Amino acid sequence: MDASPQRDWHYQTETSLLQTLGSLEGGLSDAQVRERRQRFGENRLLNQRRRGPWRRLAGQFHNVLLYVLLVAAVLALFMGHTSDAVVIVMVVLINAVVGFVQEGKAEAALQAIQQMLVSSCRVWRGGQIQTLDAASLVPGDRVVLAAGDRVPADLRLLSVSELHCDEATLTGESVPVGKRVATLPEETILAERHNMVWMGSLVTTGSAEGLVVATGTATQLGRIGEMVATVQSPETPLTRALGRLGRQLAMLILVLSAVGLAWAVLAMGLAPSELLPVAVGIVVAAIPEGLPAIVTITLAIGVQRMAKNHAVIRKLPVVEVLGSVTVICSDKTGTLTRNEMTTRTFVTSAGRIQIGGEGYAPEGAIDSDTPAALALFEQAAQVAMLCNDARLEQAQEQWRLHGDPTEGALYVMARKAGLDEGFRQGCPRLAELPFATERLYMATLNQVGDQQQIMVKGAPERLLGLCEYQQTAQGHEALAQDVWQQALDSLAGEGLRVLALATRRLPTGQPTLTEQDLESGLVLLGLAGTLDPPREEAVTAVAECRRAGIRVKMITGDNPQTARVIASQVGLAGGKVMTGKMLAQTSDAELDALLNEVDVFARTSPADKLRLVERLQAGGQVVAMTGDGVNDAPALQRADIGIAMGGKGTDAARDAAGMVLTDDNFATIAAAVREGRTVYDNIVKALLFILPTSLIEAMVLMVAVVLGVPLPITPVQILWVNMITAISLALALAFEQGESDLMARPPRSPRQGLVTPLLLFRLAWLGIVGTAAVFWQYHRFDAEDLDRARSMAVLTLVWIEIVYLFACRRVLAPAWSRLSLKGVMPALLASAVVVVLQWAFLELPPLQQLFGSVSLSWHLWSEALFTALLVLLAVEGEKALVRLLRGAHGDSERVMNNGVGR
Repeated sequence: MDASPQRDWHYQTETSLLQTLGSLEGGLSDAQVRERRQRFGENRLLNQRRRGPWRRLAGQFHNVLLYVLLVAAVLALFMGHTSDAVVIVMVVLINAVVGFVQEGKAEAALQAIQQMLVSSCRVWRGGQIQTLDAASLVPGDRVVLAAGDRVPADLRLLSVSELHCDEATLTGESVPVGKRVATLPEETILAERHNMVWMGSLVTTGSAEGLVVATGTATQLGRIGEMVATVQSPETPLTRALGRLGRQLAMLILVLSAVGLAWAVLAMGLAPSELLPVAVGIVVAAIPEGLPAIVTITLAIGVQRMAKNHAVIRKLPVVEVLGSVTVICSDKTGTLTRNEMTTRTFVTSAGRIQIGGEGYAPEGAIDSDTPAALALFEQAAQVAMLCNDARLEQAQEQWRLHGDPTEGALYVMARKAGLDEGFRQGCPRLAELPFATERLYMATLNQVGDQQQIMVKGAPERLLGLCEYQQTAQGHEALAQDVWQQALDSLAGEGLRVLALATRRLPTGQPTLTEQDLESGLVLLGLAGTLDPPREEAVTAVAECRRAGIRVKMITGDNPQTARVIASQVGLAGGKVMTGKMLAQTSDAELDALLNEVDVFARTSPADKLRLVERLQAGGQVVAMTGDGVNDAPALQRADIGIAMGGKGTDAARDAAGMVLTDDNFATIAAAVREGRTVYDNIVKALLFILPTSLIEAMVLMVAVVLGVPLPITPVQILWVNMITAISLALALAFEQGESDLMARPPRSPRQGLVTPLLLFRLAWLGIVGTAAVFWQYHRFDAEDLDRARSMAVLTLVWIEIVYLFACRRVLAPAWSRLSLKGVMPALLASAVVVVLQWAFLELPPLQQLFGSVSLSWHLWSEALFTALLVLLAVEGEKALVRLLRGAHGDSERVMNNGVGR
């Protein structure tokens, strides 16, 4: 027996299939089951081990800057500086806890897929049907399916009775798929293998018997699970940039420390015991201990803002990723479209009817150029209402459909034509022929007034072969096959799903309805063109993304023609469409070139979606991927940011994604991109604030070493500035609102770093000016009172931070530009908090004892503030010079994108 998971079972004949799998009519014997279970294992998916909490906590210490801090703490403890060592270790622990809390449950997708498996199923074993645990299935088993069952393994169908399966989560097909047993061509793609049913899909109607051809990880669902298990989520651009910055700072710290220590030994003749405070001080000064906390808080604020706009963030770092996205790969159904089938057009023999309205709301204009067409449409609306099992319900001003989406579209069309449930109840159904894949139509026998009438809806190619006549304004006439075929081709070319409606009057008193009753006298009323319409807000959002330099690509499991039409309606380049079959025949190099031309991909498999994401990333793109099904989970996890649908999405998709849309709306993605760009801007502003002040501290110590004077600021005082006052002030920048031109900028390069020429220039200038100001205030008192001199140095540094905060609100524009009370309020509140904290630092005895500080008069407070204001003027002069050189004319945000952002 050959049950290789790679076999294409859909094109084998039943005889060949049974022979290959060694399956008997009454099911497998016990001996066969034992042998096959030993060979293929149990019908289960992979279980993925999660990283435990202790490993996650340990991972938070894997940071080069934390290593440097810990070495400094050990040295301080070894040399007897216990308070310095304790404070440094506390800083390291605080950063680790923050990181541990922000890390979510990252690998839950496989668990969600596992929940889709069936616990029991009905199987032929030993000549009788038994109910068994689905895990016991083996290839060759015969499984019996009924409506409501979830398919327990991949099956090749042997017999079906009006079987339909919901495969949306696996293939992306938006409506239940009809199944049949006929052998298919070998090249048939997965979504069109109608003689197969797949593990995890749901039987919506009918019954069937099928042969198990794959179990466990060999199934299509299992392959998706394996992809989820092996696909690694990429590192975010911000994480890469912060890691690069950490390594650069570590190298800078080592250089500064080496230079300082070498000078102290060679030029100043200091003993080794006197070197430790210098080394520890430089390390503590140069490392921006508050930066990880500020980044985390800024991201968290972005999360809160997004949650108010229907975007729930599951993984904190992805907030910033949104700001650097260059390509959005979007699903079609429900994201770009409403996921509400709507009949737009009805073709009669007298002309076309255009039907207005959106979704399932039974409201919309009926327009036609000819009165005759309207009269014929009214007759067709009766068929649409009566040959229909769908119904509408209004709850909280929302219309909800109960039933098949395509039937719902026809029902809403009939409601727009003026019919209601009263009409349906007044024309009772006497008999029916349910829709079947073999027939391709549904027919009902209704009592309409004093007549009995057959109402039929179905596939046009089927009903055009059954109808003898067509309805006209003058009555019946012979069917014009060529005319109707042209109309059908035209509607299909517009990407519409087409159904034909027909009727036939019968003599009264006929109690039954058979297929023979439709073989003569059937009258064609017209063709209904139905479409899942695009969301109006999605059209606007796609245009906004394109203005922002973000390319939008549609990747759907739907048919190519529908995808092309929707793409053109939402503003995508839908002229060229690639299918999954075409992708399979395209090399990576060819696909890389085509990705610059093609924005629409149809009939795609999970592997296709994953490949598209990987090829885009290989080309240097930052990719956002939307999805709702199990089939989307691997691509969602591999993308730089996976975006799952909260309404119609599966647990597997949500757990693999970093963001969940509660309204399943593409417009929400565009709003989230804007918020992501705001978050990155604010992180850059925080970096511009924190790094120069850290450099001032390090340079002050270096100057003290060169001059051979006591350290103006002790290591523990530096930690106070970095962890208390600097964080409090930088936090205000996290609340800055996005600028008006955020979505007019191109995406920043994913390869860019945080260290830019503008940042380096600001570092150097503020470092020099700030160091001079702090050292001057320190040097006024160091000879007479060292504690007072150090307290004055710390106070001057804190005042410089406060005034510099207002300069950082605008990177290059003047600090006073575009001022408003609401906008500047976070900075004012943070400044007030820091002033109070600094007063406590100088005045409260416990803090005086811990930090070696002393009280200062209000006269000295004002002197320190005046010195800081001089530093602010120097910074504003530097910004004016840069604006003059660049010709920015005060447009700080565009310059930031070109300077700091790049």
